[in-house]
Amino acid sequence: MSINVRLEINNITKKFKQKTAVSSFSMVIDSNECVGLIGPNGAGKSTLIQIIADILYADAGDIVLDGQKISKMKNHIGYLPQYPNFFSWMTASETLAFMGTLSGISKNQLQKDIPILLEKVGLGKEAYAHVGTFSGGMKQRLGIAQALLHRPAFIIMDEPVSALDPIGRREVLNLLKDIKKETTILLSTHILADAEEVCERFVVIKNGYKIEDATKLELLNRYQDSAIFLAVQKKDVKWLTTIEHLPYVKRIENCGEGFKVYVNHLEKDAHRLLQYGLDSNVLFTKFDLGLQESLEEIFLELVV
Repeated sequence: MSINVRLEINNITKKFKQKTAVSSFSMVIDSNECVGLIGPNGAGKSTLIQIIADILYADAGDIVLDGQKISKMKNHIGYLPQYPNFFSWMTASETLAFMGTLSGISKNQLQKDIPILLEKVGLGKEAYAHVGTFSGGMKQRLGIAQALLHRPAFIIMDEPVSALDPIGRREVLNLLKDIKKETTILLSTHILADAEEVCERFVVIKNGYKIEDATKLELLNRYQDSAIFLAVQKKDVKWLTTIEHLPYVKRIENCGEGFKVYVNHLEKDAHRLLQYGLDSNVLFTKFDLGLQESLEEIFLELVV
C-alpha cells in the first residue's frame, strides 16, 4: 500500500512533572523532504521525536500521517534511536532477522531483503560478524538497516551521528545522502553542520518551542545584515577608529583577518565608505558587500 507521506504535527505539548519539554509544537513534513530538527541539548528534540514515533504519548495535540493518527501508521514509519541497542552475540544478519520477525515480516521476505539491505548500508561483508565486534559507526549503520527493514515511507532519526568519531560520522552521513533520494526523513541533531550536509529545511526548537522553520537559503537571506567585510594594511588599522563615528556606520566587529562594518543602506553606504577610505589614502586588501552569516552563526543567535 503506497501512502502520501504528509506528516502533520498539531500543537503537541508534553510535560514531565513541572517541566514542559514540548510546548504547542506544530509543523508539516511533505513527501521527499529531508528536514533537520535542530536545537541545543535539552531543547525537547528527543521528546518530540519519541512522540512522533509513538513511543511517548503527548499531553495535548495530535500527529497525523496520510490523514491517519500516527498510532495506526506505525508500519509506515522507521525509527532510529540515538543509541541503537542490539544483542552483541547475534550476527548482523541474525539481528535483522530477529527484528523483522518481531515486525511481522515473513521469513521468505527477510531472506530476500536482508542481504540487499546490509549491502545498502555497507555491511554486506559483515553479515555473519557478531555485533559485539562492531564499531560505533557500524552499529549505527545496522540501526539504519533495521529502520529500513519494513520499507517505511517515513524515517525518524534521533541524533544519528552525534556519538560517532569522524570516520563513523562520515560513513553515516554519506548513507543518509543516499537514503534521502527515496525516503522522507526527519533528522534530529544539535550539530548544525551535520544537518546542513543532508537537510534542505531546518526547524529550530528551543525550550520546547518552535522558533524557526525555513530552508537554508531563507535562513541566510532572513538573517543577512547590511554589512561590509573589509581588510586593510596594518598601517591603516587606526583609520577604522575614525569611521566608528560616521552617521551611517552602526557598528564594527573584528572578523577573522578583517572587520565587519554594519551600515544602514548597503550599496549607498559602501560607496561612501570606500570613497572616504580612498580620500584618506587607505589601501584596502578586501572590500566585500552583503556578507552572509553562516548557518552556525544564525543558529547561535537563535538559541543562545
